[in-house]
Amino acid sequence: MSLFGRRKKKKLEQQALEQQVLEQQAAKKVAEDKNNAAASSAEKVSQLNPDEITTQDAEEVDRYNRGLEKSRRTFGQKLTALFTNFSGVDDDFYDDLEETLIGADVGFETAVQISDEVREDIETNHVTDQKQIANLIVAKLVSLYTRNGTEEDNHLVFATEGPSVFLFVGVNGVGKTTSIGKLASRFKKRGKKVLLAACDTFRAGAIEQLQEWGKRDGVTVVAGPEKSDPAAIVFDAVQKAKKENYDLVLVDTAGRLQNKVNLMKELDKMRRVITREIPHAPQEILLVLDATTGQNAMNQAKVFQETTDVTGIILTKLDGTAKGGIVLAIRNQLHLSVKYVGLGEQVDDLSPFSPKEFVDGLFSGFLETNK
Repeated sequence: MSLFGRRKKKKLEQQALEQQVLEQQAAKKVAEDKNNAAASSAEKVSQLNPDEITTQDAEEVDRYNRGLEKSRRTFGQKLTALFTNFSGVDDDFYDDLEETLIGADVGFETAVQISDEVREDIETNHVTDQKQIANLIVAKLVSLYTRNGTEEDNHLVFATEGPSVFLFVGVNGVGKTTSIGKLASRFKKRGKKVLLAACDTFRAGAIEQLQEWGKRDGVTVVAGPEKSDPAAIVFDAVQKAKKENYDLVLVDTAGRLQNKVNLMKELDKMRRVITREIPHAPQEILLVLDATTGQNAMNQAKVFQETTDVTGIILTKLDGTAKGGIVLAIRNQLHLSVKYVGLGEQVDDLSPFSPKEFVDGLFSGFLETNK
């Protein structure tokens, strides 16, 4: 290569290096801005949202302990069964471990990952004691759960001024309307002026169900006749919220997954109406899932993620399932925050999700018995 060619090559390499540095600096700035924005948002939310659980909130902590009793008991039984004929650690043991975890709804990929990590620790540290291995399995579950949630924000996001709008999506039968009614009760008790919008105009009885919750909670419901345009109902609701200074609008929607294209168009139209009338709204698009349906709930979530920008999950009927691992599966596979959980049938049994109380409620009792 000629001297000119070498100089040209060197110059191009230098330019490429400089461009790489500039891109790294730009990426760093974007990350810093994102972190600053997240910190600012978290500060605003913490000022507006009184729902974060603390260890001093004895009622909520007790609700977690009671609500997760079935999952905790069954998980302990599954581990006990795993070790019933325990004669040592071999490939069959790890296969059984994976099947046990999959049976607890943690998901296939997560089950394999935990099994591999347990295998590595056992082989590295030469662990042979049955109780130590059982505790190691639980410790890996807790560790993975905590590790994957370091950037998770479980708070609801509220508007800094004007009405906040929460859009609720999910298939029929998961407890969507009931969750709206329970949240309305919760926030009214905390001094918020709450308005409900009955935009599930296609399911028979959906409007009447939400109106019944409105009477029970003592909050106003904006509704129209069956088969009416949901976007027209939500328009009336946000107009009323602005004129009459409501703090919070909770919007029920249809959940007809059998016609995904129409559902997507309907939700998109409603979102556009909301944003046109109230900039930056909806603040939350909350997907309601039934914890008792396990991997079917995961499949529903994937479809709704394709049709709309889900911001978080309300996981209902967690007290009615023996498979609390679905929370871990949601975190690992969907990368969505669980914001509220249903821990019972009473109106107060819809609680803000607390990772600490969930882990304690699901695993601590088992760990204590194996110390």
